Amino acid sequence: MHTYRIGEAATLLGVSADTVRRLVDGGKLTAERDELDRRTIPGRALAAHAKYMHRVERESAASSARNRLSGIVTDVLLGGVSAQVEIQAGPFRVVAPVSRESAEELKLEPGVPAVAVIKSTNVVVERPWTVRQDRR
Repeated sequence: MHTYRIGEAATLLGVSADTVRRLVDGGKLTAERDELDRRTIPGRALAAHAKYMHRVERESAASSARNRLSGIVTDVLLGGVSAQVEIQAGPFRVVAPVSRESAEELKLEPGVPAVAVIKSTNVVVERPWTVRQDRR
C-alpha cells in the first residue's frame, strides 16, 4: 500500500499541511504512524477524501464535465477576437483560450476566482518518477 506524508498529501489535495493535520485530528482523514512515529496517510484514504472533496465541489454546479479545477486567475491576454486566460489551481497552471466576449462577460482579470472546467476525450495519465514506492 502506498502512503503519503502530511506535506505530500497536502500538495496532492491542494491544501496546507495544517489543513491535513486538522482533517486527521478531526477524524475526517485516516492516518497511521510509520517506523519513525511520523503520521502518514494511506493512499486509499487520501484518494477517498479527494473524491469526497470533488463531490462536494460538484454539487454546486450542474455540468456534464467531470474535471473541475478551482483556482485564481493569474493572467488574461485580450486579443481582437480571442483571449488567453491563465488560472493557477493549487499546484496546477491551466491556460485556456476563450473568446474575448466570454472573458469580458465573465469579468476575468488577475485575482478573481475561477474554475477551469475540462471536458476532454483524450487525457494522458502519467506516473511521475518522483513518486515514492511503498515504504513498508
